[in-house]
Amino acid sequence: MNELEQVLIGDSAHTPPAIILEGLGSEAAHAAISGAPRTIYEELWHIAFWQQVTLAWVRGIETAYPVHASNGFPTPDDAARENWEQLRERFLRTNKEAAVAALDTSRLEIEVRCPSRPGVPARVMTVREQLESLGAHNAYHFGRIVLLRQLQGLWPPPSGGFSW
Repeated sequence: MNELEQVLIGDSAHTPPAIILEGLGSEAAHAAISGAPRTIYEELWHIAFWQQVTLAWVRGIETAYPVHASNGFPTPDDAARENWEQLRERFLRTNKEAAVAALDTSRLEIEVRCPSRPGVPARVMTVREQLESLGAHNAYHFGRIVLLRQLQGLWPPPSGGFSW
């Protein structure tokens, strides 16, 4: 496992994403926490959204950048179409795809076009840079998920997790 794969699915800098999500039921995932802007479900949906966009870009498929930040979070209709377990499985599947891309060292230095916010020129990044960006993005939002779990008294997960 290389460090980039570790950042995406391992325990390079934090508890692995699969462990962070372990043992969470739908009720906890959808629970609104006083003062928190998002639920665990909404945070994971956002992570999965950007993970899928990143994978498209890495594959050379120009996927449009959302016009508004709110487009990267689920609507009530999105949540009604995809239950917690389905969302979790979608995230885990695409997370493995990102890890496979990180292991394909023959493609890491290929440049890909990454559309930007409306009015901002598109960026060109290497596959490695795009996956590094995904790893940083995921780590940020998984930190929020850990905090939401802590606030619900649901940390650590059954397999354990960093508590410092």
